[in-house]
Amino acid sequence: MDALVILIPLLPLLAAGAIGCGHLAGVLRGEAGESITADIACGAISLSCLMALALLGGDWLGKNQGFFSVGQWLGSDDLNIRINFITTGLHVRLAALFALLLAIISRFSIHYLHRETGFHRFFFVLSLFTAAMLLLVLSGNAVGTFIGWEIAGLCSYLLIAYAYQRPVATQNATRVYVTNRIGDAGFIIGISLSYAWLGTINWKQLNAAAGQLTIGEATGISLCFALAAFAKSVQLPFTPWLARAMEGPTPSSAVFYGAVMVHSGVYLVCLLEPVFSQSPFAMAVLGVVGLTTALYSFIVGQTQSDIKSSLGFATSGQLGLMFVECGLGFWQLASWHLCAHAIVRCWLILTAPSLLHNLGRITVQDKPREVSGWLYMVSLQHFWLDQIIDWALVKPIRGLARDLSYFDDHIIDRIIGVPAPAIGTLSSLAQAEEEIIGAKLNNDTDEFARGSGLAGKLTEWAAAVVHWFEDRFVLRGIGKDAIHFGRQLGHAANKFEQIILRPRYLVLFVCITFLVAF
Repeated sequence: MDALVILIPLLPLLAAGAIGCGHLAGVLRGEAGESITADIACGAISLSCLMALALLGGDWLGKNQGFFSVGQWLGSDDLNIRINFITTGLHVRLAALFALLLAIISRFSIHYLHRETGFHRFFFVLSLFTAAMLLLVLSGNAVGTFIGWEIAGLCSYLLIAYAYQRPVATQNATRVYVTNRIGDAGFIIGISLSYAWLGTINWKQLNAAAGQLTIGEATGISLCFALAAFAKSVQLPFTPWLARAMEGPTPSSAVFYGAVMVHSGVYLVCLLEPVFSQSPFAMAVLGVVGLTTALYSFIVGQTQSDIKSSLGFATSGQLGLMFVECGLGFWQLASWHLCAHAIVRCWLILTAPSLLHNLGRITVQDKPREVSGWLYMVSLQHFWLDQIIDWALVKPIRGLARDLSYFDDHIIDRIIGVPAPAIGTLSSLAQAEEEIIGAKLNNDTDEFARGSGLAGKLTEWAAAVVHWFEDRFVLRGIGKDAIHFGRQLGHAANKFEQIILRPRYLVLFVCITFLVAF
């Protein structure tokens, strides 16, 4: 039974490859290829779901060994990264649940996206995302989980920018992608600290050795992974990216921000329960951040005027409560809360379009104010979190980039001899080559390349004229003399044309033509 774990993420990955290759080859295109694409994606995801359910049944019956290793992927000194999977516990339960929800969403998407321009692209990304998420929850080591974590983030970017012809969609996708990279940095540092202090990145070995960590070491590892979890599960100060992510189509909102991906952070914290339990400070951070996010999401959610935004803030609020439960030590409650919330939120987001169709569009005037006074105004602006982040991070980084660009252009380039803006001075390398061969072309007293006799002088004068023309009109004259001369020539041509087209000159020209003809 344990060997089935290989096929669970592999089948959707193969489906993504088949759809991608078919689309590039021109086989899967337009409405005619929709049924083939849908059959490949839904078939692979459904088979993966059945295998995950079979693996879960084996776990409940006690038939699984709990661990399956394919082989070594990377070895360096005493660092050995193997391709291995966990086949018991929370890993298998979440794999079965996520695979089931993804199978339902894939079937829903067939009719929802029928005749859409990006139909094939959507199912390619959905299949790839399915493989990534199943790898994330089943991997037995931190590197495998991180690979799934990153691929899922990439798929999120691609589906937020599904309507890439709209600038808002691409801008929101880019902002969400960059925001999540902050959490990825925490994940990488957490992996590095785990290997440095415990000598392993295997999840089971890491949790088993958690008791050997000092409080400071446990706090360092926990806070790094907590940062990754906060970013992926939209906790403060990363919460605003969830509203931006709703630009994608409804199925992608359900799969990414309702049922599956936003729960990755809670899963990561639950996975590292023994490590977090060694650090009271990290537990307190989980509780405080989760509670603050829940309160923030509740207040802001009261003033949202559309269903997807309201569901988005409801999602972040529930995720905040899960972090509170983890911070209080109710790990089993948090895992069950995760599973129940994934099911309910998936259903709510998938039925949102039908609700809008049946009830009509809900506007801000139709929605009663459930908060009042200054709190209402603040919640409408989402507590200005985006503006604060822009002021605190984006603007300083842009200013630093401008300063570095100025330093590079005006100091570094001059020191190393890089040509000014486009062409202004010879590079130091070219000058060094001139010195080596003895050319000294910039030395007027040197006799190199000077002609002798009549033929030599004529050649020298012709070269001087060509050099003058090139220097004035090609190199420096592009922004000065050439443009000025071109404008003068154009004005003269226009005046000549106006004179020729005057009636008296036109009649004179016709008379001259007849005289010449006869």
